[in-house]
Amino acid sequence: MVLGVLSIKTISFLVFCVFAIAGLGYLLGRVTIKGVSLGTAGVFIVALLFGALLYNPLAEQLKVAGTTYVTNALKIVENLGLILFVTSVGFIAGPNFFGDFKRNFKSYIVLGLIIILVGGISCWACTYFDIKVYGRDAKEAAAMLVGLLSGSLTSTPAFSAAKATVATESLEAIVAVGHGIAYLFGVVGVVLFVQLVPKFSKANMENERAKLSENNPEQPSKLTGKEIELDPFGFCAFSLVAVIGILIGSIKIGNFSLTTTGGCLLASLIFGHFAKIGKISVTPSTPTLKNFRELGLMLFLIGAGVAGGAEFVKYFEWVYFIYGIIMTMLPMIVGYLFAKYVLKLNLLNNLGSICGGMTSTPALGTLISTAGTEKVAGAYASTYPIALISVVIVSQILILMFLF
Repeated sequence: MVLGVLSIKTISFLVFCVFAIAGLGYLLGRVTIKGVSLGTAGVFIVALLFGALLYNPLAEQLKVAGTTYVTNALKIVENLGLILFVTSVGFIAGPNFFGDFKRNFKSYIVLGLIIILVGGISCWACTYFDIKVYGRDAKEAAAMLVGLLSGSLTSTPAFSAAKATVATESLEAIVAVGHGIAYLFGVVGVVLFVQLVPKFSKANMENERAKLSENNPEQPSKLTGKEIELDPFGFCAFSLVAVIGILIGSIKIGNFSLTTTGGCLLASLIFGHFAKIGKISVTPSTPTLKNFRELGLMLFLIGAGVAGGAEFVKYFEWVYFIYGIIMTMLPMIVGYLFAKYVLKLNLLNNLGSICGGMTSTPALGTLISTAGTEKVAGAYASTYPIALISVVIVSQILILMFLF
C-alpha cells in the first residue's frame, strides 16, 4: 500500500492491518445500546468487514514468487491468539478448577452433551428439510449442513473431522463454505446471548458473583512466597506450558485430537492447579495472564474474522445463514433452560457452561467482562472438553448418515 510518501508493504502491511483492525474494533466495542455492547467482539466485526472489502489487497501484499501466503499468515495470527487466550484462561481457572469440577461433575457433562446433541438434531432436521424441500443432493446437503454446524459452534475440530470424513475434495470444499457462512453468527450470537440473558432476567450481578463464590470457594494458594521465579512476569513458565499444551494437542487418535486449544487448556489447568514444581514457581503473574488473555482474544478474532469475512461474502446464501442461526440459538436456549430448571446451576455457572458447551472462546471473554469475575472460566473449562469430543463424533455420524 502506497500513500504519498508512505510505503507499507508485505509483513509490515499485515502488522499495520492487525493494529488498525484492533483499534477500530475496540472503538466499536465501546458503543453501548441499552446496556449492551459488543466489547472485544467489536474487533471481530471490523475484521469481518476488512476481510469482505480488503482481503484481496492483503493477499496481493503477501505474495512470494506469485503465490500468496495470506491464508497461512492469518492462521498464524489466529493460532497465536488462541494459544495466548486459552493458556491464560487455564492458569486463571486452574486453582479452583478441580474442586469446582468435582462438585458439578455430572452437571457439566450432561449439559455439554445436551448442547451438542441439540445442535446435532437441529443439523439433521435442517439437512432433511434441505433435501426434501430444495431437492439438493443428499451428500452435498449433508456436507454443507455439517460445515454450518461446525461454524455455528465455532469448532475447528468438528470442521476438520467433517472434512476428513467426506473424503473427497469437492465435498471438503462444501464443508468449508458452510463453516464460513455460519461462523459469523456463531461468534456474535453467543457473545450477545451471554450479555442479554442477565439483562432480560434482571440479574443482580453482585448477588450472582456471591452465589458463584459460595458454590466455588477460593482455594488457598499453594505458593508460599519462597519459590524460585524463572522470571519476574512468568513469561518463561507461560511459554513452557504453552509448548507442552501444543505437543499434547498434536497427539492424534484416529481422526480425533484435542487440538492446540484443548492441549493448551489441559496443560495450563494442571500447572495452574499445582502452581509449582518442587521449589520452582510455574505460575505467571496475574497482570501477565490478564494482558495475555485480552491480547490473545484480540489476535484470534482478527485472524478468524478477516478470513471469515472473505469466505462469507464469497459464498453467502440466506437459507444457509438461517440454518446457521438455528444451529447456534437452539442449543444455547435449550442448554440454558435445562441448566437453570433441571440442573439448578446459578446464572454465572450456567452461562460459563454455555460458553464451554458452544466451544465459544470469544463469548467467554465477553462473559468475564459482563460478570466482573474470572471464576466463570472454571465452568467453561469443565464443559469444553466434553463438548469438544461430542461435536467431533456427532459431525462424523451426521456425515455418515447421509453419505451411505
